[in-house]
Amino acid sequence: VIDVVLNRLRQSGWHENDSFAVHVALQESLSNAIKHGNRYDPMRRIFVSCRLTKQEIEISVRDEGSGFDPSKVPDPTLPENLCIPSGRGLKLITGFMDYVSFRDGGREIVMRRLRRDSSASQATS
Repeated sequence: VIDVVLNRLRQSGWHENDSFAVHVALQESLSNAIKHGNRYDPMRRIFVSCRLTKQEIEISVRDEGSGFDPSKVPDPTLPENLCIPSGRGLKLITGFMDYVSFRDGGREIVMRRLRRDSSASQATS
């Protein structure tokens, strides 16, 4: 899935920095869906959808788990959480994407990133 999305970005002329940001966010969201959502259950599925335009990419990842409350996720930048070896995925996702929201009780994450490089605006002129 990640390779397909990254290939589409490259084919569409998106800058390497944009591709890197999308790669990190998609990898983290898939990892969270496998580990925390579906709890490594091979019978549970993960659904991914992607919409790519000249100006933005939107990706949604949905698992078949019980969901979660994103507001209850500890802030990994607080001193008491700095030594915990996990818990940075959502922070990375929100740092790399321009828009992040959760649906269906935390079973689905929707992420959007606007294209940063100047060739997007030149292509539409």
